[in-house]
Amino acid sequence: MTTRSKNEMLTTSGVANMLHLHINTVRRWSNQGILKPYRIGPRGDRRFLRKDIAQFLVNQEYAAGSYDKDRD
Repeated sequence: MTTRSKNEMLTTSGVANMLHLHINTVRRWSNQGILKPYRIGPRGDRRFLRKDIAQFLVNQEYAAGSYDKDRD
């Protein structure tokens, strides 16, 4: 993987598509600090680093895996 693709910035709708969520869920999660947004431009548009979203997914899988192990 190249440095450029690791640091690629995603829009709110791009993250919503990637995570199969509604765009408002992505906005709410960024407001709550669940996802880390970067504000760009004079309007303060949200952007997300692809690597941050990938790490979020890894953390979610780990949490789900820990929960499932406790139930066995």
